[in-house]
Amino acid sequence: MKLPLSILLLGCSSFELLNAQMAQDTIKSTVIDPVLITGTRTSRTQSTLPIPTQVITGESIRASGVSRLNEIIQEQTGLVTVPDFGGGEGVQIQGLDAAYVMILLDGQPLFGRSAGTLDLSRISVHNIDKIEVVKGASSCLYGSEALAGVINIITKSPKETNKLLGNISYKLGTFSTHDASINLDYGTAKLRAEFFANYYDTKGYNLSDNAFSQTVEPFSNFSMQPKFKYYFNDKVNLSISSRLFIQNQDYKSEIGNNQYIGKHNIDEWNHSLVVQQSVGEKLKLTYDLYATQYKADEYLNDAQMQLFEKSKYNQFYFRPELRSSYSLGKKTITSGIGINFESLERTDFKEKALLNSEYIFGQLEWFIGQKWNVLAGFRYDHHHQYQSQWSPKLGINYKWNENLSLKSSVGYGYKAPDLRQLYFNFSNSAIGYSVIGYNVATELLDQMDNQGQLVNRQNIDFSQPLKPESSVNFNFGGVYKKNRWSAEANLFYNQIENLIDSKIVAQKNNGQSIFSYFNVHQIFTYGLELNSSYQLSSNLSFSVGYQYLIAKDLAVVEGLKEGKIYARDPETLSSFSLKSKDYFGLYNRSKHTANFKVKFKVPEIKSSAELRVIYRSKYGISDANSNGILDNYDDFVKGYFLSHLTINTELNSQFSLQAGVLNIFNYKDRYNISNLPGRQIFGKISFHF
Repeated sequence: MKLPLSILLLGCSSFELLNAQMAQDTIKSTVIDPVLITGTRTSRTQSTLPIPTQVITGESIRASGVSRLNEIIQEQTGLVTVPDFGGGEGVQIQGLDAAYVMILLDGQPLFGRSAGTLDLSRISVHNIDKIEVVKGASSCLYGSEALAGVINIITKSPKETNKLLGNISYKLGTFSTHDASINLDYGTAKLRAEFFANYYDTKGYNLSDNAFSQTVEPFSNFSMQPKFKYYFNDKVNLSISSRLFIQNQDYKSEIGNNQYIGKHNIDEWNHSLVVQQSVGEKLKLTYDLYATQYKADEYLNDAQMQLFEKSKYNQFYFRPELRSSYSLGKKTITSGIGINFESLERTDFKEKALLNSEYIFGQLEWFIGQKWNVLAGFRYDHHHQYQSQWSPKLGINYKWNENLSLKSSVGYGYKAPDLRQLYFNFSNSAIGYSVIGYNVATELLDQMDNQGQLVNRQNIDFSQPLKPESSVNFNFGGVYKKNRWSAEANLFYNQIENLIDSKIVAQKNNGQSIFSYFNVHQIFTYGLELNSSYQLSSNLSFSVGYQYLIAKDLAVVEGLKEGKIYARDPETLSSFSLKSKDYFGLYNRSKHTANFKVKFKVPEIKSSAELRVIYRSKYGISDANSNGILDNYDDFVKGYFLSHLTINTELNSQFSLQAGVLNIFNYKDRYNISNLPGRQIFGKISFHF
């Protein structure tokens, strides 16, 4: 595909402006090596880490003009946001689904997943200091759900200001979108406090011709996050952080000729208490208490305003954890122990479900000489409802010279069966099919059989526990940084075993099926990631990223080699054997994704412009020939470009303005891509004090 002419013209004009300023540019730019904590739970510069990582700075987030976390995530190399059928938007890493990606807020896990997806759009970006992304299996530190990687959203911390500082902003955009936020910061040497609040309201959008319901119904969000930090002395400090999130959204549904209307509401809170203690110069202890609750409820009324359907979701999680870090010369030993208490009540569960576990982890960071760095770790999770897990990891970083570092890692990851897969008891009121959890399948099938609801039942043994999904992850790459230029490459491979999927276990007398969950598939993904940035001058910079991805089911690959998989010719209706080259891979995966960004500053008028272009190649969405795999004869979403432009200007020391256009060329695929609403224009004003 060709780049649009307007983008090329903008690039040419940028170079003309650059030539006028190059003579004045005498500042030598250098590439800064970011400090990360997510990959090791200790402070480490990015270039010394032996595992693939990525940092999204708060400055780049604010310069982009986006409002929600999903909007900035989708612009990063190797991170693909994907909408699920429930309306949430998750993220793929290295071709692995959103269910395998752990989302942290200030190092603490977020809950409230719908069908395995944690909706990123419920996170405001206005108080984010940075986002750290660790790619590849990270269960050795974070346990279940970190099979594909970890995204840690780090919000601003209270600082020693000795006066009240603040920022108030208001953004108005397409679809009657209002986004208002406030940040307040005050701190002394002993006590520091920060407060953040955000209100977001939109009328939603509609990509269909349906006059009754929209693609995204109107909704409003309110989030609030106060933080406090107290220094008892130079060895002990206490941090307290809370977050409240409330969402209210219209809810509509059509079943046959009947129309229903209602509401969908979310209430979430997170509380964290952390005490850090230095015992001598070598030993540091961290006492961490964390609790969170996510509640969602929705209802539908019929035309006579009589209740038609109602559901609830109430998830609670509590975790005490003790961590230690001991420095011994060039070695750092990190260890931890903790307990997880989790419960979930929901409409489609027979009773409240509990998941409790204990865990320990340990890690050695060892700098050998001036060039070698070894990172070795493990974690053991002792579960009560399913199989316990060991999760080891090993990484090696070799500093070739001052500019070039090579890194490789191998890790084991796992994802425990979630409570839905274990205890679900759901029947679709419109169609009539049912989905039941593995742990309650025998009891529920016996009940339906005794009541005469079944016409046939598969002879399946549910006595053995459902196994966690597990993966082995390999990464090999390098980082080059010199003066104005940086480049990074990473080759990756993931193999997942005991993939949990659903299949038919019985047939109901209404003709519909009953599904349950089983360990069935083995899949693999591999590919290459490239990132590069160049600071041409103090006022002009470029960055580019690219990912090549292959994601396939091993059983399908073997079946194709043996000539056991067929497709039907749509014209002759005759069947023919598929070849290996006909197999595209897993659904919703693009072989090629890329991004490009150019940022230009005009210091004389305190302004900057940023152009961002994202590309995603075609991906499969449905099995058109009903042979159970995604082959080249199925339905695909064609590849597309998205272009975004943002302009920032400072009026004075207190006021700043921002204006921009997301999806400049109004690209939409109304039938296949529900999270692309089209062109969005916005303006924003900020007041700093």
